[in-house]
Amino acid sequence: GDGEEQFMEIGIKGYAEVLVDQTNVASSVGSGLLDVFSTPNMIALMEKACKESVEPYLEEGQGTVGIRLEVDHLAATPIGEKVWVDSELTAVDKRVLTFSVTAWSSKEKIGEGIHKRCIISNDRFLEKLRAKYQK
Repeated sequence: GDGEEQFMEIGIKGYAEVLVDQTNVASSVGSGLLDVFSTPNMIALMEKACKESVEPYLEEGQGTVGIRLEVDHLAATPIGEKVWVDSELTAVDKRVLTFSVTAWSSKEKIGEGIHKRCIISNDRFLEKLRAKYQK
């Protein structure tokens, strides 16, 4: 219908945190050689904060998928430290949601960027995918 996605208000905030451990350091995920929090795991935490922040505003059967990430990883974080992400919904364009994301450690800002997610119908999304890839 007309503008039914506009219930999603700009300004929705999100949060996610993780402890840096052997599972999410660069040496373990293949993105580097050192035992420091990896860029892929920082990105995953950013996606999680954004995804979870808008879930209460979705209709039954809807979800969001990440479609764009533009991220700067500014500082390294060692094992044993907590890392957290703050997100804010900054734009809504039909089904495309744009977020501002910032990652922190106890010492400093460790990352920042822009993330876009698209609102989908979970069932329809998976049906189209299966149709595309069926042998």
